[in-house]
Amino acid sequence: MSTVQRHRGRWRPRPDAPALVAFLLGLAGVGYRLVLTVLTLPTANSDEATFGLAAMHIATGREHPVFLYGQRYMGMAESYLAAPLIAVAGPSWPVLRLPLLVLYAIFVALMYRLTRRICSPWFATFTVGLLAIGPERVVRDQLTVVGGRPEVKPAVVLMLLMAVGLAQRRIRHRWLAVALFGLLAGLATWSDWLIVPYLAVTGLLLVWVCGRELVGWAGVLLIAGFLLGAAPLIRDNLVAPPGQDSLSVLRTVDAGTGAHPTWAARLAGGLLEGVPLAGGLCPADGCARGPALFGLLYPLLLAAAAVLAVVAYRRAVGRPAAVRVGPAAHLTLLAGAGLTLLAYVRSPLTATDPLSSARYLSVLQISLPAVLWPLWLAAAHARRGAVGVASRAGGAVAAAALAALATVSLAATVGFVAGAGGLRTEERQARRLADQVRRLGLHEVYGEYWTCNRLIFNTGEEVACAVLDGQLTPGQNRYPPYWLRVGRAARPGYVLATGSPAERRLRALLGDRAEDAKVAELGGYRVYHPETAVRPWR
Repeated sequence: MSTVQRHRGRWRPRPDAPALVAFLLGLAGVGYRLVLTVLTLPTANSDEATFGLAAMHIATGREHPVFLYGQRYMGMAESYLAAPLIAVAGPSWPVLRLPLLVLYAIFVALMYRLTRRICSPWFATFTVGLLAIGPERVVRDQLTVVGGRPEVKPAVVLMLLMAVGLAQRRIRHRWLAVALFGLLAGLATWSDWLIVPYLAVTGLLLVWVCGRELVGWAGVLLIAGFLLGAAPLIRDNLVAPPGQDSLSVLRTVDAGTGAHPTWAARLAGGLLEGVPLAGGLCPADGCARGPALFGLLYPLLLAAAAVLAVVAYRRAVGRPAAVRVGPAAHLTLLAGAGLTLLAYVRSPLTATDPLSSARYLSVLQISLPAVLWPLWLAAAHARRGAVGVASRAGGAVAAAALAALATVSLAATVGFVAGAGGLRTEERQARRLADQVRRLGLHEVYGEYWTCNRLIFNTGEEVACAVLDGQLTPGQNRYPPYWLRVGRAARPGYVLATGSPAERRLRALLGDRAEDAKVAELGGYRVYHPETAVRPWR
């Protein structure tokens, strides 16, 4: 990353050109996301608010949740990271998201080090440039507190760096590194099960690197670290009622749609929508034909990169592990991407809801260097003077593909920024709605799922909201105390989207009293405060 320069009798490191350019690109990426964080872009929602409410409860010592309220598989690491900030500064969306901005910066820095270590300096810089770009789908996965992905990605990259460092004898305290490897693996498993394919192949890389070292205290420390990191997950699953353990719940969620799309439909949704969206090539509302082609190219790049890594490994057979670990790390990254993609297309959601489910592929960013490495090598090889016409043509195509990838992603980012005004308006309306409910003196209200927890967080729990469905019967109430509090209110309010099934049902039940009960209308919502509570489920 740097050269060494003698200055006034002392040796000082001086970053080289690739490192300086990467630093500037990474700084630009962090600065861009800092602005988005301050502006609460992308907009918040009730899922994110649930993590924020948990952070508030952690900050005050009221709760110490293991999983997201109402679930038994999504870890709450992000809430614990935000809790100290909320304790000091109070609840707000920028405060809640600030730890994720730090995690993004760490991820980019680690990706640069890993890519430089196993590929080349300028390719590492190019990788940082791609990671700095941020269309809506990408930054939503990086900056919104909805669990798992922002923290598990830097954890896996650090684990890979430690495995490479152990193979290259760069790490002095090897047992300590192995224990930290296990701790990160355990924390990542607790935080988000989507990362398990990467954890599995990274663990195999560690076994390949350390070998017999793990038969002894190093292995004990590895297991102890994992058990410590995964302790919340393990403890909760040991006491979970039958059928409520994490594996059972995940199987239920995966099969809960009731849909059974064909494999062709799953592959089409996964490759033509999921991969380009997760890669930042499309706006959040879907992919055009051009960017969708990258999804078809992705498996081909995986295969080409795997062949290249196998050839490089075979050429290094008989040489020290420090030489062979580069191709081995490439194969690890490619195997993690392949297994993640395979697990993704198995889900019916890839066909029934590809735009929303694309978030599950955000972890593919970890494998970005290994997947694009063949294109970079082909482009670099074509620049040499002694290559033939075919090699030059292939290199030109590879360079054009890399340039197109960056250009399309940058265009999607510009499109997101240009359309951010509407998102900002929505966010301001949500806050004005919360202020209006408070001004009306309402402290207990009913609402729909995408209204309630966001409203509670925006009011700092001054207002409690209980979730109703479209028929005004109990809905998805993630935190039961809110439902109980509103249920005890003699005269609760109702905050409902204008024209929604829930509002139409309420007006039908109120009859002639509907207009008298309406006390406010703002930003697509109507607030009702009838003289007597309307609870048809009772």
